[in-house]
Amino acid sequence: MNKYNPQKIEAKWQKEWEKKKRHETKDRAEGKKNFYHLVMFPYPSGDLHIGHWYNFAPADVYARFKKMQGFNVMSPIGFDAFGLPAENAAIKRGIHPRDWTEKNIKKMRKQLQSMGNMYDWSREVVTCEPEYYKWTQWMFLQLYKKGLAYKAKVPANFCPSCKTVLANEQVAGGKCERCDSEVIQKEINQWMFKISDYAERLLKEIDDLDWPETTKIMQKNWIGKSEGYNIKFEIPACSGEIPVFTTRVDTLFGCTYLVLAPEHPFIENHQAEITNYKFVEQYIESSKKKTERDRISEMGEKTGVCLEGVKAVNPVNGREIPIFVADYVLFHYGTGAVMAVPAHDQRDFEFAQKYNLPIKMVICPNYPKNICPILDRAFEDEGFLVDSDRFTGMPSKEARQRIGEWLESRKKAEKKIYYRLRDWLISRQRYWGAPIPMILCQQCGWQPVDEKDLPVLLPALKDFRPTGEGKSPLAKADKFVSVACPKCGGQAERETDTMDTFVCSSWYFFRYADPRNKEMFASKEKLNAWLPVNMYIGGAEHSVLHLLYSRFFTKAMQDQNFIDFAEPFLRLRHQGIILGPDGQKMSKSRGNVVDPDEQVKKYGADAVRMYLCFMGPYNQGGPWNPNGLVGIQRFLQRTWDIINSKTKAKTENQYIEIEKLLHKTIKKVTEDIEGLRFNTAVSSLMILINEISKQPEALKIENWKSIVQLMAPFVPHFAEELWQQLDFKDSVHSQSWPVYDSGLVKEKTALIIVQVNGRVRDKIEVPADLPEGQIRDLAFSSKKAQNWIDGKKPKKIIFVPNKLINIVI
Repeated sequence: MNKYNPQKIEAKWQKEWEKKKRHETKDRAEGKKNFYHLVMFPYPSGDLHIGHWYNFAPADVYARFKKMQGFNVMSPIGFDAFGLPAENAAIKRGIHPRDWTEKNIKKMRKQLQSMGNMYDWSREVVTCEPEYYKWTQWMFLQLYKKGLAYKAKVPANFCPSCKTVLANEQVAGGKCERCDSEVIQKEINQWMFKISDYAERLLKEIDDLDWPETTKIMQKNWIGKSEGYNIKFEIPACSGEIPVFTTRVDTLFGCTYLVLAPEHPFIENHQAEITNYKFVEQYIESSKKKTERDRISEMGEKTGVCLEGVKAVNPVNGREIPIFVADYVLFHYGTGAVMAVPAHDQRDFEFAQKYNLPIKMVICPNYPKNICPILDRAFEDEGFLVDSDRFTGMPSKEARQRIGEWLESRKKAEKKIYYRLRDWLISRQRYWGAPIPMILCQQCGWQPVDEKDLPVLLPALKDFRPTGEGKSPLAKADKFVSVACPKCGGQAERETDTMDTFVCSSWYFFRYADPRNKEMFASKEKLNAWLPVNMYIGGAEHSVLHLLYSRFFTKAMQDQNFIDFAEPFLRLRHQGIILGPDGQKMSKSRGNVVDPDEQVKKYGADAVRMYLCFMGPYNQGGPWNPNGLVGIQRFLQRTWDIINSKTKAKTENQYIEIEKLLHKTIKKVTEDIEGLRFNTAVSSLMILINEISKQPEALKIENWKSIVQLMAPFVPHFAEELWQQLDFKDSVHSQSWPVYDSGLVKEKTALIIVQVNGRVRDKIEVPADLPEGQIRDLAFSSKKAQNWIDGKKPKKIIFVPNKLINIVI
């Protein structure tokens, strides 16, 4: 009997697949529907860690499964190669970022190939190559032409360690997500993408996508739509007014002060009227040292200064109220001013307590039955209006509409919608990124680079370290900077900032459809052949970064008629996180990192693949268990030995029973892979092989054919070798997926669980598909159930065919 040697078998078949170009996909295959399967491409950090394997290997099971189901599957791969990590690593090691990146890509290619995944390497894209970033720059220009790319002086998150600007999404807890340094605020001229123009579409059009609900909610919260009113508060001291946005106009009678953001222009424009302006100015300066997240943190202390000499008038009751400046209000959201209702907003409540401001309750939970409660915190729920003039007694939901309409009729308010989503800041003052294709001429202003001059090549600088002055290292490259103006031909200078690496990854899935096209980022014909992506698999940490930006790019390109679809990814799934054997997050400092290369060397890639599928629900992950991998290796060895024994059945009955189990397994594995429930699919295969091992003679050669096909997506090399040993033609991976016989999977009897108020009280075996009425009779006649029903009339009965009946009394 041949011994199972995974290392030998895997090397053999990887070489064979490459030689025959098994994984290269044609744009059209006769009689087959295209299926675009995609994993989030890796950053070339230097090593594929076990987390990469957990993303890629089980995902490949799904790709192979769809191919065997008859689809023309494209499963490409590439590298997200620009960005800060490579540059920081290169600086640390004293080498050039390109050298570091290319070395890592070369190593990671070999690691990815060792998995046995069906990647079409002929479609590989690398974002730091000029052939790729030419089209990143081209897309920038298309956005610029449509007014979706612009430059403005804006407050920005600046990392003193990385010496560059960061997007809001790249700051976590006031720290840089890359290096964990404290982030400060700086006002810098930055290039922005006007993603806010697409806020409503991004919000509405996510509903129809087959995405995890948690991811949809995260994007909706990030976009943050608010519907309400802009209310005019008159300022008698300067004969002006301050518009204030609120979603809770029903609380307006409880407004006891206004709060302005430190950046609000009213403050600077009315220095003469504000008698304590110097003190206010000092406060504004101190607020600039805080990040946005620090300012809005619920844990932080609320601070502010009263603007003495000016007051506002509450438009519903004519009362004058003080105006404060406080950094917990953000200027870019709404109007940059807040009507403070401390009885019904916790931030306002804490601020009012600190500064001894009135707290007036105008929404009561139990009006008119009882007097309103004394508040120890803000009451933020719905209720009934109290102390609110003509609106007293009205439900708060109704009052929002009535008060809003009343104010509108008096020209004191107008309906308004605001979004929390801010424009995407894409400028980076670093070297290792795609240069921004813009030129500044003193006569003509900012001019786009002519498309025929793309790509604007990233120069090979020796000194690529950041300047620390808020400028990109490219500013030191005179030959790069000095250029003729595309409009007037005069002396001009190139933009020296580079683009955020997320720009590169916001369109890479287009390029896979047509990766060698020199005339366009991809032809419309090939885009329509493959896009949108049918299945996209990657980490949930990209929910409001890459995924949101990719949706924006897709919609912007559709609006300019470059593509014919509005969403990039029809179906999205997230993998979980693999923890160390100690149950902790893997890190070198803890010494609990699992090296996948070592595991492959010891057990083989197929065993690692199958273990990753088996270790737990794919969307959850779990701790790495070395014993689990040993168990998988034994399972494969047992399967190998049984198939190689080729024992024949002694009786027809043996055939029938095993064949029934086989067809139940086909049904289960098919449904489980489709639902990415890889762990239970592998479990079903184990149960099947375990039963066969008890009577290996009870199997026909046709049965083994189906079993090897079922295993093929999980253990592609193993299955290919067994397929050959069983003398079947061609490759197992080009075969049709097994189809179960519904007659063989149908049970003759069913075990019905009898519950009373949700608790199991009995179990009864009945003929399969017995009508509900007969099962009710059997349940009520059960002595065990009768003890709990006790003659009472049921309120309702819940019935699940062939599974349970629940009597609720």
